[in-house]
Parts: sequence; structure tokens; C-alpha cells
Amino acid sequence: MAWRWSASTTDSRQSFALVPADRPGAAHLGFPCCGKVGAFLGTPCSGGEFSDDTLGYFTERLEPTFTRTALAQVLRRAKRNKAFETSGGIGLAVDGTTVGWSANSGCSLCHPHRNTHDEIAGYQHHVVLASVVGTGLSLPFDIEPYGPRDSEYAAGQRLLRRAIEHLGVRFAAYVVVDGGFATAPFLHTVGDLGLPIVARLKGNLPELLAAAEKRFGSQPPKLTFAHGSDRVELWDAEDFDPWENLRWETVRVLFYRQQKPDGEVIEAFWLTDSAIADVSSRVLYHRAKSRWEIENQGFNDAKNRHDLEHICHHHSNSLLITWLLACLALTIERLYRLRYLRRGTHRPHTAADFVHLLWLSLSRPADTS
Repeated sequence: MAWRWSASTTDSRQSFALVPADRPGAAHLGFPCCGKVGAFLGTPCSGGEFSDDTLGYFTERLEPTFTRTALAQVLRRAKRNKAFETSGGIGLAVDGTTVGWSANSGCSLCHPHRNTHDEIAGYQHHVVLASVVGTGLSLPFDIEPYGPRDSEYAAGQRLLRRAIEHLGVRFAAYVVVDGGFATAPFLHTVGDLGLPIVARLKGNLPELLAAAEKRFGSQPPKLTFAHGSDRVELWDAEDFDPWENLRWETVRVLFYRQQKPDGEVIEAFWLTDSAIADVSSRVLYHRAKSRWEIENQGFNDAKNRHDLEHICHHHSNSLLITWLLACLALTIERLYRLRYLRRGTHRPHTAADFVHLLWLSLSRPADTS
């Protein structure tokens, strides 16, 4: 769709508006404007076309710091307004994914994707996302892309340092990550930032995993309880030996077995530096489970319902701006829908519910009374 600029002057203030070129009477999006802004955009307020090229030119030059700052301000205000359910503490989840498939390399962030014959079949973009979890609200608030000569591991550390700088060390109670981040340098980074860490224990730490399996395999569960319709068993010990290069005196390991009504059994090991005296086994279990929020409400929702994988303009800064705006939109929408509209005893509506209700309301006859 082509857009044009429409200018107006009110009370000695000039403004411009984006109006669909083929729908002059349609609602428009207006902004205060000065001649410098119009000249910068290449579309003076006296009129002109607003095209994809204009958006591309504009987003290539936008500074992402301001959007990141806005996201942090939204989260701090949400905490002040008691929008979070904090019985287990506010968590920060960090995890990586791939987005934005392209047939050709178009920017410095493109990673070649090779097929089974080691031939380049296309290009993808790799990012690390940070999200608030464990509070009844999953709010993605920052994203860090990394190029082919960088790594998810290094990008995650940069992202976490920036998150603590923007939010403050007292904003969250813990950091939760998948097993790929369970390395001594990353765990030390989190500790140096002043936060406890909860990390999935997998085969990349074979000695610790084998020791935990051997010990818990010969013991009854420490705690058994019902979580909804599921039956949960917990094993927990805080005296495991740290691996080489880890600056911890001991490692605490939690193992849970979750049995669902249909007989499915889910098992996982987790490690942490939180003492049992500070964080109970049950609270640690809920903190560990909160990691799945970034997978389900973060990546899956953003990709399947909000076009996170779509490339609007193939430029590294434009992509970053688009991803950050998606995070901002998701965060504001969820705060509004799940907190502002949730007031009362009714069940919370999904975003799809509201779209359905909107279409139903538009189909009703107009009230002419």
C-alpha cells in the first residue's frame, strides 16, 4: 500500500500525517513535525509518497537505545504498580533462537544455513532474547542479535549486563537459562551482577549430571505435591562438587519428576547457587519451570502470531529496530490485556479472543436511535 504525507497547521504548530494514498478519507496516523524532520525523511510536509524505501531509510538510522530504554521504563513502572505476581520472585529468562530466513546474504548478521551436502541453502539471523518470567506475565524486553563471528554465549552475556544496567540489580530475584548457558564464565557473570542463577543441567556437564543421577536414583523424593492436576516429586541437594573453573564452593542440584494425568512423565535436572535456606525446593521448582515461558510466550507467540521472523527491510539496524518494536508491542499488549482488562473475576481473554469479539461487534447493525 502506498502512503502520502498530509500537512496541516493548528495554533502555529505544523504536523504531518500518514494517509493511505487510495483512501483520502481514512483515519490517519499523525505526528508533530518541523521542516527538519520532513527534510530528513525526504518527504516534506507539503506532501509526498511514504513508501517502504522511506521506512527502510528511517529504520537504518534509528538509535535502538531509546526503544530499549522505553521497554525498561515500562517494566519498572509495571513493578511499581504491582502488576507482577511475585510469590516466587521476578525472573529474567535468557535464551536464543533463529529468525528471519533469507535466500541471499543481505546484512552483517546473516548466518549461512547448510544442507546435508554442506551447501549453503540460505541465511538466517540468530538472536538472544530476554524476558520477564515467573510472574503471571511473560514480557520480552530486550533482544541481542549476533553475527557469524559472534556467539549466542557472548551475546547472552552482553544482553544480561545491559538488562541489569537498565532495570537495576534489585528488579529481579533470579536469572533462568537453558543448559547451553551453564558454563563457568556465564554463571560467574550472573553472580558478579548480583543475581542467583537457575540453569538446566544437561549432558554438557557429564560428571555433575552422572553424580546427581546416581545419588537421586537411590533415594526417595524429598517432597511430593500436586501442581494443578499433575503429581510432582522433587529431589534436592546442595553439596555437589563444582566442576573445574567454577568459583562456587558447592553446587545445588534439583531433580523433578512431573507426572501428568494421561501418564506422561517429564523429568529434568537443574543447578543453582541459591541455598536451600534461602530458596525452598518448591520455589526452586517453579523458578526452573518458568524458563519455558520464554519458549512458549516468547518465541512461539512472537513468531507465529506477530511475524517476528518476517524481514521488512534487510539491514542489520532495521532488523534490530523491528525486533525491539515487536517486544514493546507484546509487552504493552499483555500488560493492558492481562492486567488492565483483567480486573474482576472473569477469566483473562487471549488476544485471539479479542480479535473474534471485534469481528462480532463489527457485524452488528448500527445503532440509529
